[in-house]
Amino acid sequence: MFDVLVYLYENYWRPDACPEHDQLSRKLTAVGFESDEIEDALSWLDGLASISEIQSQAQGALSLRVYTRAEQERLGTESIAFLSFLESAGVLPAPMREIALDRAMAAPGGSLALEDLKIIVLMVFWSVGEEPDALILDELLVDDEDRLIH
Repeated sequence: MFDVLVYLYENYWRPDACPEHDQLSRKLTAVGFESDEIEDALSWLDGLASISEIQSQAQGALSLRVYTRAEQERLGTESIAFLSFLESAGVLPAPMREIALDRAMAAPGGSLALEDLKIIVLMVFWSVGEEPDALILDELLVDDEDRLIH
């Protein structure tokens, strides 16, 4: 599913630039994605659109987030620390954090790897039509193993 999401991010400027689900599904199949990956990704994107609409009306710029036990188990300390870093840096406002958490909990599978959470955060920015600044974009897209240390 995450490969499909990255493909959509890289090939469509914003969500409304994507074709309808049927046509998009055919395009993704033609590119080589499996039908179950496509179905999971499109379902996940529908949920992203729904929660984004709800959160866009929410307040809470100055909120404190207490993670539930299920969220802690699903995300792990590294991912929660990453979300806290983005929030404390002023990059991820509380409503967008909540969208990212909702979508992380809705992702298929067990515990969520940090790399998958980064894709989710990237898709949250994409869904609201914002592009993170270059340093944050680099943090979201580049694997730690691929980084050059000076």
